[in-house]
Amino acid sequence: MGAADDSTNTKAAASAKAAPAATVTATTTATPEPAVTETVTASPEPAPTVTKTKTIKVTVAPESGTSGGSGSGGGSSSTYYANCTAVRAAGAAPIRTGDPGYGRHLDRDGDGVACE
Repeated sequence: MGAADDSTNTKAAASAKAAPAATVTATTTATPEPAVTETVTASPEPAPTVTKTKTIKVTVAPESGTSGGSGSGGGSSSTYYANCTAVRAAGAAPIRTGDPGYGRHLDRDGDGVACE
């Protein structure tokens, strides 16, 4: 009888081991979306163009055969030059004391000859 009991216990033990439990593990990995890269190239605005203008006023004496003056030209003439640049532009440099257009402001060294 002991043998009969043994076979019953063996079958019961075998049937208990026959159905193992299955474990399922699922792993999901989320893939991040790629980052968007935007490249911006800045270019400087061009600098404004600066134009300098210089105005020179030149007054020329009337020719010597016209009426309206004593003809001596002794410094009281109507010719006036603002600076030596104006004298040179008129083709009158150098100017001496008594010449039309001579002025003390044009004679830097005071020797009587202006715009030398």
